[in-house]
Formats: sequence, structure tokens, C-alpha cells
Amino acid sequence: MSAASDVPRRFQLVRHRDITGVSGPGLVADGVLWPDGTASVRWRGEHPSIVFWDRGLESISHVHLHGGATVVRWLDTREADGA
Repeated sequence: MSAASDVPRRFQLVRHRDITGVSGPGLVADGVLWPDGTASVRWRGEHPSIVFWDRGLESISHVHLHGGATVVRWLDTREADGA
């Protein structure tokens, strides 16, 4: 699931259903997919934190998307980035 691009791409994580009961539904995190395929995620809420994923979207999907309960909303399109 890594993306090959020369430009970082911004995204948000949006929860439709909170499987774990920790963050609630709605916009829960902001992130950046970096040109080398790694990603950083800044969690919102009462206990914010930032996490770096060396395997980028592959790890984010495996750990946080919960089979579609959470989705990635891209803020930057590849066309707008020139990719």
C-alpha cells in the first residue's frame, strides 16, 4: 500500500464506528504519507500523540482501519501533487 510520489500527501483518519471505544467516531487523526512510503499520524482527542510508521499505509491499515470502520480521507490528490 505504499505510494511512490515526490511530494508528501496529507490525509485524515475518519472513524465510522469506534471498535475499541477509545477515540469515538468522526475525525480522529491527521497524517502525512512521505515520499519514501513512511507515514506520520497525529492523533486528536484528550490524549494526543504522534506516531511514525515505517511501513506507511500498510501498517496504518493493519492496526487502525478495523475492516472499514475507519477510513483514510485524502486531502491531497496525486494529480494535484503532480504524481
